[in-house]
Amino acid sequence: MPCHRYNLLMQENRSYLPSADRLGVLIASVLLAFALTRLIQSPRYTLTIALPGFYFAYPVTLGSVMAVLAAALSATGMNWLTREHPALGEKTNIEHIMLPTLTTFVIGAPLTLLPNGIAWWAGFSFAAILLVLIFLAEYITIDPSTPAYGFARAGLTALGYALFLILTTSLRYSGARMFLLVPAIFIVSALICLRLLHLDGSDRWDFPWAIGIGIVCAQVGAGLHYWPLTPIQFGLALTGVLYALTLLSTNLAEEIPLRRAALGPAVIVGIAWVSAIFLR
Repeated sequence: MPCHRYNLLMQENRSYLPSADRLGVLIASVLLAFALTRLIQSPRYTLTIALPGFYFAYPVTLGSVMAVLAAALSATGMNWLTREHPALGEKTNIEHIMLPTLTTFVIGAPLTLLPNGIAWWAGFSFAAILLVLIFLAEYITIDPSTPAYGFARAGLTALGYALFLILTTSLRYSGARMFLLVPAIFIVSALICLRLLHLDGSDRWDFPWAIGIGIVCAQVGAGLHYWPLTPIQFGLALTGVLYALTLLSTNLAEEIPLRRAALGPAVIVGIAWVSAIFLR
């Protein structure tokens, strides 16, 4: 009888976590795609569009193609991983695919910018850890009744903001032009906000808030683009805005009075911007 109880407990605990074999295959496949960009050398092609008064030029490299491939691999792999969860049933799993796909696409950019050697291996190891954490957290949040749900929700929230910081810092470091910077900030901030606001356990998607926050972040990013900021200053200033606006949305959804709801976000923006000023 004790043995039978132990087996039942182990089966219950395993249902909270994905299959180790499937998770290992998924992580290995995505990391292999990242590694191939460093091992295979390919020529750079420039996509150009010339219009009256407008000239668009974007370099297309193997790294760009592999980043898209790795993101697609992450999406299909996460779909394969979550389909085995006993609590998913007939529900859609699109919400659990969004952030892992976005994470895979975003972390591909810094890896291509890092030089060969210890720096690249450190970035590669960090990417592996980040992917494992986000795959596990998304799998756990499928079932809100899971004991680890609160921890996984907090982890996804932190990872979402860290992802946005990595993106904005990388864009600044690479010297991305305005016509690439603004759409990238808008899309990523809106998707991150949409996913984080959906973590409240309801089935409601806050598209108006997500789009509005994405627009504000893009506008702030466009203004900061002309300031003499370092990449980390640029990223920290924008991440503070995203965090504050998302918190404001959550406070208002909980029917907190506007003055009290705006106090915390205002303090967060102030801390982020003051930190960005003194951080070099």
